[in-house]
Amino acid sequence: MQKSILIVEDDPAISRLIDTNLTLSGYRTFCVMDGRQAVEAIQAQRFDLALCDIMLPELDGFELLPYMKEKGIPVIYVSAKADVQSRVQGLRLGAEDYLVKPFDILELLVRMEKVLARADKQPKQLTYLDISVDMESRSVMKSGEAIPLKNMEYELLLTFLRHPGMVMTREDLLHQVWGDEFIGETRTVDVHVAALRRKLDLNKELATVYKIGYRLEMQP
Repeated sequence: MQKSILIVEDDPAISRLIDTNLTLSGYRTFCVMDGRQAVEAIQAQRFDLALCDIMLPELDGFELLPYMKEKGIPVIYVSAKADVQSRVQGLRLGAEDYLVKPFDILELLVRMEKVLARADKQPKQLTYLDISVDMESRSVMKSGEAIPLKNMEYELLLTFLRHPGMVMTREDLLHQVWGDEFIGETRTVDVHVAALRRKLDLNKELATVYKIGYRLEMQP
């Protein structure tokens, strides 16, 4: 099945370069020039992968990531920002890969193939103890009973389930779940963690790491 790729790049020459080579390689492409256009595109159609610059008009690449994650679109950043801080930030926010400009088109294609292969193999369900999450229907069950979660509670739960045993700071969770556009305090994370503990009986398993953040304990 032909894969659909969203190219988010404000440099016309680079956009054409990527577009031409991906089309020749058998991909279906859709190009936009800024962050707002990218949001409109993913709300209107389905994409298997997004190639995203970081320094974009309207919304930058980091601000776009929560929108991509909400739609289940894996992201590869393709950026001139070569500093370690930017690369680490992009990967910690949830990007699948980070490629620095100028790049070799063959390397980009290989990295795309690997990300697409991982996405195809990703499970549609996540389980933890007696909790199961169906990511297609966005439903959560505990011991066979449906548990209604608010949107951000659900996204926060997914983040913990995907990284069991990992200590995550409140700041990291704000970036990953709420995104850089969120204006508020880390107290928001505490409120949503408390809700997950109460609704899913995770008082022991969803542990507080003193002065740092939270960790979902590994399953026994």
